[in-house]
Amino acid sequence: MYFNSTVFALFFAVVWTGYWLLRRQEAPRVWLLLIASYAFYGYWDPRFLWLIGGSTVLDFTIGRLLENTDSRGRRRLLVTLSLCGNLGALAFFKYWGFFIEEAGALIESLGLEANLPTLRVILPVGISFYTFQTLSYTLDVYRGVLTPERNFARFALFVAFFPQLVAGPIVR
Repeated sequence: MYFNSTVFALFFAVVWTGYWLLRRQEAPRVWLLLIASYAFYGYWDPRFLWLIGGSTVLDFTIGRLLENTDSRGRRRLLVTLSLCGNLGALAFFKYWGFFIEEAGALIESLGLEANLPTLRVILPVGISFYTFQTLSYTLDVYRGVLTPERNFARFALFVAFFPQLVAGPIVR
């Protein structure tokens, strides 16, 4: 769904009207915007909803666990899990094809036959943005700059808010 399409104009009108009708009701407004954000993201390709959802669950959980531990080793392990999970997904979707091609070229330059697995990996919309968005949250919680969000829907909206998701930029 493009911002300059008729579908987006109708989508936005419905969301804006619902948001306006729910004035002074924070929880329903958050849920409306969250559902709209996931609908917006899933409109492009619903198969990737699990990816943004997984990143959201991972960093929400790690933020809460960081709040409940003083162990330096455990805190480092939690941040490492967040980094590996998020950057691993980003690296896979962004660089899988590049690394396979380069490995194949290297193998062939040695005179060997390269029969490496190839996947047609589609780059999910906004993956870099929400990956760094959730990572910055986790790192801020780890450093003590930010207290963890206790409301999952509010955190999920922070990650998936549709006007910002594909438009960027990375924010504090």
